[in-house]
Amino acid sequence: MMKTLAVQTLRKSYAQTVAVDSISFEVARNEIVGLLGPNGAGKTTTISMLLGVLQPDEGSIFIEGLDLKSKRSQALSLTNFTAVYTPLPGNLTVRENLIIFARLYGTEDITGRVNEVIKEFDLVAFRDQKCGVLSSGEQTRVGLAKAMLNRPHLLLLDEPTASLDPATAREIRAKIKEFAQQTTSGVLWTSHNMYEVEDVCDRVLFLSHGKILLEGDPKALPSAHGKKTLEDLFVKIAREPLTIKEF
Repeated sequence: MMKTLAVQTLRKSYAQTVAVDSISFEVARNEIVGLLGPNGAGKTTTISMLLGVLQPDEGSIFIEGLDLKSKRSQALSLTNFTAVYTPLPGNLTVRENLIIFARLYGTEDITGRVNEVIKEFDLVAFRDQKCGVLSSGEQTRVGLAKAMLNRPHLLLLDEPTASLDPATAREIRAKIKEFAQQTTSGVLWTSHNMYEVEDVCDRVLFLSHGKILLEGDPKALPSAHGKKTLEDLFVKIAREPLTIKEF
């Protein structure tokens, strides 16, 4: 399969603390990969490096074959991202935010594309409201709409449904699965909701202390390692970090 994302021996330290410890992984086109692990495992640091926000100490990142270090603008133009901790400017309306970001992304037919994502993420009733007065769930939907504006080849999602009610979260999961299946895009998805991970992800990577400890099908991994559920396996790794040798 063609690789949307290829990460090679990526490493990042803060003073004496190694946040990401020489990890390598790939995301193929049409694939949704879950990046899992307890708080402090290195997930957000990894995503920050993929977005070019942090500079790796070592290693390489390729997006659609483009080296992020040497072809930063081209690589990042194929990428988008959303997380609950990165709300859009609250003093602008939903429509104003989306128009500004569409311009930043060089989106063609800005008005048409903005109207498309507003409708797709059920934001018509909020289009002229300021983002700062929206509920957390509504702001999450606006962030997802923003992330889809440039039809990214690589979509990075950090807890994308954390503030959504179950019904809306289900709809959003379905939209993202459809996006991955019907385009040539790949998705890297972090979540602490193991039910969601099993429902959405084709493959998962378990991080602990900056290392990838396990990788595989989220439906098959638990039984392969003596656990009944993916949540049981997650808790085991969170409480008692495992080494590859132990498996």
